[in-house]
Amino acid sequence: MLSSEILQKLETLADQVAVREGCELYDLEMAGVGGRRTLRVFIDKAPNGASVDDCSNVSRGLSLLLDVEDPIQGAYDLEVSTPGLDRVLRKPWHFERAVGKKIWVRTGRAFESFGITSPKNKALKQATEALTAANAEGIEMVLDGETAKIPFSDIEKGKLVFEFEPKGQKKGEKKNSSSKGRPSK
Repeated sequence: MLSSEILQKLETLADQVAVREGCELYDLEMAGVGGRRTLRVFIDKAPNGASVDDCSNVSRGLSLLLDVEDPIQGAYDLEVSTPGLDRVLRKPWHFERAVGKKIWVRTGRAFESFGITSPKNKALKQATEALTAANAEGIEMVLDGETAKIPFSDIEKGKLVFEFEPKGQKKGEKKNSSSKGRPSK
């Protein structure tokens, strides 16, 4: 496990390179132990996300900078990618950008602790619902008409839930199985 000081240094270096390449640093993590460690850097780019070329450019630039600065002792692999459609939500600004979208969240305490009283939902520790609000303190989501106000300190994991919408279909619209468009006999 890397110290918070080293992680902060890595975040600063990765942010510098990402910005230089026209992207933003979304997140980073160090995974694995010993000789099988991997530094994973996640970048994004408005409005349509980072491309493979963006990832390659950031990887190349960051690799050179890490060789010079050498903040990590020992061997490790570097991976640069986008956060993906079902991106992890860790930081308050991640949640703020996800307001209005469906997320999955797991908490350390039952939802009863966050204002939920319905017998069906009060014992839950995870939920998949639209995120209705987020600020520096925490998030809000509505479960069966009741608002759960969850502080960030109680969120163990969170991620965006990707919802596939077939081409030409509007959000919330049901697929029509009628015979429209078929020739009549």
